[in-house]
Amino acid sequence: MIKNTALGVELLLRMKRIRLTEETIAERYCEWKMRCPTHLCTGQEAVAAAVGLALRTNDFAMSTHRSHGHYLGKGGDLKKMIAEIFGKATGCSSGKGGSMHLIDLDVGFKGSTAIVGGSIPVGVGLGLSIKLHGTDQISCVFFGDGSTEEGVFYESLNFAVLKRLPVLFICENNLYSVYSPLSVRQPAGRKIYEIAGAIGCMAAHGEGNDALEIYKLVSEAIKDLRNGNGPRFFELATYRWREHCGPNFDNDIGYRTEKEFLSWKDRDPIRFLEKSLLSQSTITPVDIEKMEASLQKEVDEAFEYAENSPFPAEEEAFSDLFRE
Repeated sequence: MIKNTALGVELLLRMKRIRLTEETIAERYCEWKMRCPTHLCTGQEAVAAAVGLALRTNDFAMSTHRSHGHYLGKGGDLKKMIAEIFGKATGCSSGKGGSMHLIDLDVGFKGSTAIVGGSIPVGVGLGLSIKLHGTDQISCVFFGDGSTEEGVFYESLNFAVLKRLPVLFICENNLYSVYSPLSVRQPAGRKIYEIAGAIGCMAAHGEGNDALEIYKLVSEAIKDLRNGNGPRFFELATYRWREHCGPNFDNDIGYRTEKEFLSWKDRDPIRFLEKSLLSQSTITPVDIEKMEASLQKEVDEAFEYAENSPFPAEEEAFSDLFRE
């Protein structure tokens, strides 16, 4: 068990790694060397960092099109991730998947998909496999609020409850499905976690910008899951800073206001934890400078690795295919 002081520092480190990676992708995307679409998670780092830290390496995780933070939070290899976005053979998906299709079996990251809601039934299937094998692993499924409007969400959740599967459902509610707010997609007053509760799943709502709170909530749930008391569902309120898909900011197109954006930016999960750790003298400004310098070196090396890696050979296009 990580002590509270070490926990806070580790969460800060993980969030800063995710933030710096995403912001560097945004900065360098215009170089035209990353040719796949990218859905950045700047502003949503707390969920990925806290849940990833609470999971074990051999636990399973499934993610969505916005998967960079989840992959890194689960312990994914930064060099392999950047190489994948560059389409290189050394990427975690051998250069074939790009930003939205990351997979790394070494850390239990079973994959991500661009199909909204598509990862949910796969994550539940992984939970069933765990139960059949009788291990104490768990399957974690990350998805957004938009996925809860897909029929497969209800079917999967119902099955997980019926079979008492060790599945941890993590709904990152960032208020938007592409450019559509919740107000035009769901009835006023509806709470997503209450829907999960009505289906029979133990469910709760949490502050998605408070990494320590998330870690506490999820860690306690994971203990129950490992003891056969599943599944569990968490709706975590968060907010993406950049555009739905791409490296830019898009408040100017009118689907959200600058005031709303700035109000959420003021709740920056990294700044919130950093201020708390500084006020408690858990960390010093010098410590933060050293942490950031080390992370900058790590990110720079990852991009250099991707730049210098080869593209896959042409014949690789026909390998690792499933067919009847």
